[in-house]
Amino acid sequence: MAAAAGALRRLVRCGPQQVGSGRLPPPASRSPGSVLTLVPVSPQGLGRRLRLQLRSGIHGSAPAAVQVTVRDALNQALDEELERDERVFLLGEEVAQYDGAYKMGFTGIAVGAAMAGLRPICEFMTFNFSMQAIDQVINSAGKTLYMSAGMVPVPVVFRGPNGASAGVGAQHSQCFAAWYGHCPGLKVVSPWSSEDAKGLLKASVRDDNPVVMLENELMYGVPFEMAEEAQSKDFLVPIGKAKIERQGTHVTLVSHSRSVGHCLEAAAVLVKEGVECEVINLRTIRPMDVESIEASVVKTNHLITVEGGWPQFGVGAEICARIMEGPAFNYLDAPAVRLTGADVPMPYAKILEENCLPQVKDIIFAVKKVLNI
Repeated sequence: MAAAAGALRRLVRCGPQQVGSGRLPPPASRSPGSVLTLVPVSPQGLGRRLRLQLRSGIHGSAPAAVQVTVRDALNQALDEELERDERVFLLGEEVAQYDGAYKMGFTGIAVGAAMAGLRPICEFMTFNFSMQAIDQVINSAGKTLYMSAGMVPVPVVFRGPNGASAGVGAQHSQCFAAWYGHCPGLKVVSPWSSEDAKGLLKASVRDDNPVVMLENELMYGVPFEMAEEAQSKDFLVPIGKAKIERQGTHVTLVSHSRSVGHCLEAAAVLVKEGVECEVINLRTIRPMDVESIEASVVKTNHLITVEGGWPQFGVGAEICARIMEGPAFNYLDAPAVRLTGADVPMPYAKILEENCLPQVKDIIFAVKKVLNI
């Protein structure tokens, strides 16, 4: 408890420019004077409660639907959950100030605080840095509930940027969806849109299991339409449930994170040629919503998975295996196809980096190949 309280005292702010890695500028929609402040309240109890107050921005009265960036949606979720539950607090690398990269230390503090009854949100500047704390994430957080016969829950959220960004090199460009999705005891979510980001983060904070939330740095500044329902403080995206982003009848495209947008772009091109693609946004890697994928394959008879991670033992490989082992296999009219990142460390050069990741043209080519058109 003393360690958890010490961590709480370190928290200062999480401004719009600091969600994730902090390298992206604030969105143009927010005025330069907009700030987020953390105000400590109620020092007694399990730990200091932090109330995140937005003095201007997206928290006023809103029309039925508004444009909200992924960054602002995440900040809105943090705002609401810090306000709702005094056990929730935020810590991580440079969350408070620039004072060193103690990944194993602050991750261990977060896990210990969760065991003691708090609900920490542990932020990595990039999930590539979580490798230095993987023992805490997998062995301490992921296995404790099972090893304690259900007596010691560990309600902690590990969040931060995942996958390729832009020119940050091989060490900072890995996708960890398959890494953490492999581990029983963890839940793994991967948002694409602003509604995904807000709803999944809020659901993760309220979940009694450790949750790994894999965001994408290139999506932080992207605006999405947020429905009136999603602007509510009670809005949650259920963990373990995929979303059909586009209905279709000819081929099923399954993806997560930034690749969902690529699939929708490809579908918009292919519809002009008479091809209707059904696009499924996984939202959750573990537990995976295989039932929604199976239902779509039964309808379209074709399956393509799209991801930015490496091909061997990847998310797409798991999806294809589950379809092959289940009842939907008998409905396939052609072999399932995986589109993945190249099986190499990510190059630094922009043109090479782009060629290492599935692009819209690659999805279009794969669809035409599967449909034999």
